[in-house]
Amino acid sequence: MKVNPLTMLAVGDVILEKPNGEFFLSLVAPVLKTGDVVVGNGEVVFTSRGINTFIEMFPSPGCPPENIGALASAGFNVITLAGNHVWDRGAPGIEDTISGCRDYDIATVGAGMNINEARKPAIIERNGTRFGFLNYNCVGVMGQWATMVKPGCAYVHIITHYEINGANPGGPPGVYTFAEPHSLRAMVNDIQKVRPLCDILVVAFHKGILHSTDIAMYEQQVSYAAVDAGADLVLSHHAHYLKGIEFYKGKAIFHGLGHFVAAIAGLTETQIIEKRSLDAPELPGVINHQHDPLGSATIIAKCIVEDGNISQLSYYPCLINKQGQPEVLKNDERGQQLFNFMEKATRDAGLNGRYEWKGDEIVIHAD
Repeated sequence: MKVNPLTMLAVGDVILEKPNGEFFLSLVAPVLKTGDVVVGNGEVVFTSRGINTFIEMFPSPGCPPENIGALASAGFNVITLAGNHVWDRGAPGIEDTISGCRDYDIATVGAGMNINEARKPAIIERNGTRFGFLNYNCVGVMGQWATMVKPGCAYVHIITHYEINGANPGGPPGVYTFAEPHSLRAMVNDIQKVRPLCDILVVAFHKGILHSTDIAMYEQQVSYAAVDAGADLVLSHHAHYLKGIEFYKGKAIFHGLGHFVAAIAGLTETQIIEKRSLDAPELPGVINHQHDPLGSATIIAKCIVEDGNISQLSYYPCLINKQGQPEVLKNDERGQQLFNFMEKATRDAGLNGRYEWKGDEIVIHAD
């Protein structure tokens, strides 16, 4: 018997360090609430406890725990946590975030009080269809990683090798990145174990080169390994920048969803403008950093699931406005500018995603 279609929505980095999280999500909440499953990346923890561990260059003070309620009100029911800020407040930050999300019936994945908890999948069911999620961090310092005796995140250890050009002493080296075999194998084993337990398996990575549409060598390696092991969809965040989309063996890989909300505490409006001007893609005619530096582009990825399979992929183009709120664009001049940016980012990275408008959504195909 055919099962009624289900909708899964996914967004990138969410930072709600400022109070009144409902305000920052208010313009996109009507769209997010149409999803049966809605997943976002919890870039920083939700806690009023803990200490600054000083292991990241820009540590977070943590988001007010009450803002977890704003996530729930906006429609989120899965939050990924494996990132390079998960240990910024120490063990209390991880503990408070996981328990706080549980209180609002939001599943978390990618972090825990030890490595076994961090590698545990999140599985939720909708109308008989089981959605499984795994999440791994590929960036930041090792201090964020969980161990058998320390809280933290699940991870794939990425190694960077610089190859010196002997013909050009002092010139730029070649840069090669790849996954350390042991941690990659651990990820593959996790995926293979959870594959029989769900119909749709999503693997999310915290990965990518900041503020760039370039795709590093390791990004395709870990994404392809996830698909080979059984993933139906790969999501990515961390770079705070939209990146291209590709298909591998018929499965979609979103290489960078961009940041979604960046309500950062302790920054003046001028500092926020400067930060977003670095983070945001340049969209000629829509986002001009000299005149509107606060703007930034992002998307809401959309998957239609029928009979336990992803039958259609698309995204809603979005723009973060001057108040820091993401808002959904339409099939108009502004929406077309984001369409053009995604098309160029995909083509420049040598990826095979192709896009077309369908109403106010942008449908994704394999080229």
